[in-house]
Amino acid sequence: MTENNQHSSPAHRRYARVLSIAGSDSGGGAGIQADLKTFSALGCYGMTAITAITAQNTQGVSGIHGIPPQMLKAQIDAVVQDIGVDAVKIGMLHSPAVVQVVADAIREYNLPHVVLDPVMVATSGDRLIAAETVGTLVQELFPLATLVTPNLDEAGWLLERRIDGEAALDAAAEGLLALGARAVLLKGGHLPGDWVIDVLADGKGLRHRLQSARIATHNGHGTGCTLSSAVASFLALGEPLQQAVEKGRAYILGAIAAGADVRTGRGHGPLNHGYAPVAQRVFG
Repeated sequence: MTENNQHSSPAHRRYARVLSIAGSDSGGGAGIQADLKTFSALGCYGMTAITAITAQNTQGVSGIHGIPPQMLKAQIDAVVQDIGVDAVKIGMLHSPAVVQVVADAIREYNLPHVVLDPVMVATSGDRLIAAETVGTLVQELFPLATLVTPNLDEAGWLLERRIDGEAALDAAAEGLLALGARAVLLKGGHLPGDWVIDVLADGKGLRHRLQSARIATHNGHGTGCTLSSAVASFLALGEPLQQAVEKGRAYILGAIAAGADVRTGRGHGPLNHGYAPVAQRVFG
């Protein structure tokens, strides 16, 4: 096993380094673009390994071009062997071969603090990965991830059942843990009602509900990407898992509120990732 290159010494300062392994969103609201904005907003140094190029905007996805697995591996190798990684955010993985490359890299380099956002469906409703990829994702990456962050649609696909209400959230989280996840943040934002309820659970007995008032907005594009990136950022900055989730969630609520009445494009607009000074977000 090759150790993750840290390049650190008491005499040198360095950034908290976060690697996003995800797809590119040409519209800038989700994927790699949202991840980099989030890393920067939270005071981290962002790096990328692009899995796919998408042609998309606020109205939908019109094309997907997968990056060859060997090129994805080359991107990861280049970043880890030179700069090093303190946390990893994983987003869109469109094929079993791509999933395998990522899993092998996590093992080879012993990459820490892996946050897996199992991106399957865009905000617009467009399906982003092939069905045969799901089984490989669960088998290879669930056991390696520090945290898995599905929304209700993604969790329903993974569990092969609908998650119809608040009462079903806890059982769904348990089901995801039973699939091999070490910890799960099940996002309940797709449920109707005035409150958004998420469930954080892990294999050691943690069961924690996070609740917030729903923010009225048409600009929800990239919400899942941003939340997982924020959690990875706080893990890279040294926060324990529960605190990283709580701070990441606070950041995204602020970004949603700050961008709620901004018009970007003609569909589902993005969040306002840069809504406040870095110090206020990280340390406030």
